[in-house]
Amino acid sequence: MIADTPTAIRFLQASRQSEIAALRRLLQTGELVGAVSQLVHMLQRERGVTTLYLSAGLHADTLEKPARDAVIAERAVLRLLGREKGVNRPASDSQRLGRIAAVCYALGRLPALRRRIRRAGIDQAQAAAVFNAVIRSLLALVFEAADTAAEPAVSRALIAMFSFMQGKELAGQERAQGAAVFAARAFSAAARQQLLDLIEGQERCFATFGEFSDPLNLQRWGEMARDGDCDVERLRRIVLTGNIAADHSLRWYEATTRRIDLMKGVEDGLAAVLMQLCRAGIDAAQDAAGDWPGDAALEALLARQMDQPVEYSVFVAAAGPDDAAEPLGNNGLSPQLGRSVLSLVGQQSRRLRELADELAQLRATLNDRRQIEDAKLLLMRHQRLSEEEAYNALRRMAMNQNKKLTEVAAAILAVEEILTGRP
Repeated sequence: MIADTPTAIRFLQASRQSEIAALRRLLQTGELVGAVSQLVHMLQRERGVTTLYLSAGLHADTLEKPARDAVIAERAVLRLLGREKGVNRPASDSQRLGRIAAVCYALGRLPALRRRIRRAGIDQAQAAAVFNAVIRSLLALVFEAADTAAEPAVSRALIAMFSFMQGKELAGQERAQGAAVFAARAFSAAARQQLLDLIEGQERCFATFGEFSDPLNLQRWGEMARDGDCDVERLRRIVLTGNIAADHSLRWYEATTRRIDLMKGVEDGLAAVLMQLCRAGIDAAQDAAGDWPGDAALEALLARQMDQPVEYSVFVAAAGPDDAAEPLGNNGLSPQLGRSVLSLVGQQSRRLRELADELAQLRATLNDRRQIEDAKLLLMRHQRLSEEEAYNALRRMAMNQNKKLTEVAAAILAVEEILTGRP
């Protein structure tokens, strides 16, 4: 590259290449999210079968296939996580790597859990709690991907997918909880409240999904909800009224499993949209980068500029006759070429501002959710509450104080900072 080539051109070229590299990382993230989605689904299925085995006396052989399918899905996730161990990762990836460490630790607990389940050395609630923790760590990894995505369209797709996956996980917990209640044919007030909280939690998650989803998957969800929820709603009414019969446990499991399997179809559609957006972004960025001439072409173009008027079609559609006749400026470029470069810089700047504004809005949504989750965990730790009880307590405080849930969560976290002295 010759010495008088504008610095702006070099930085714009570098910007395009950096954008392509970031989009390629997002594509890898999309692949990982798809694999995590499959693993979570397999673990949800294994948790459901485990519940029936421990509470309803299913044969031990029924555990084999769900566990085997989960192991296969786990290997796929671990293979993709192996790409994350590069030593030259940016500092901003530190939290992501911490999430990955938590996932690897959680997955490492599963073999011992499966051995205890087979010999019935653990009860249904304890086994479900371990599965819940493993799935929670996997969902946290998806949340981290959504929180750090720098492309608004991809960020929207990730938020939609994370919200849907979280709602589906609550549906899986409802399946396990309901199966245990039906099997025991006993229904306490606490169990009833837990089911109500799980149902409400699903509605919240699916409402957020609806805000960020693409139209096609939103339509699929609407059709699925109409087709798959009827049996579940009837059985919900049975369990919530306490009118439980002996054959309801398997009926509940089959109905909720059909519903969750239909959800997986929507989830797969969301994963496909995510990958499509990542690939389209890469193609668009590569096409834009391809519009730039190489070093030799730029040098020849600038040399011709010194000898005769030229139309700089690389930068603009056409140059006007007055522009072409203008003399070179101090930087060795004609005013037309200089203005073209400045125009490109201005376009890039406006585009970056628009992206920043949209990302700020998306991340505000994620930050609200993060604060609520952190406040829930704080109440669970200090008040020894379940996740549903902690959320219920937050909601009651918000209603009593006539404040938003996020405001109450932020206040609780601020109090913790004061008491612990942590910034």
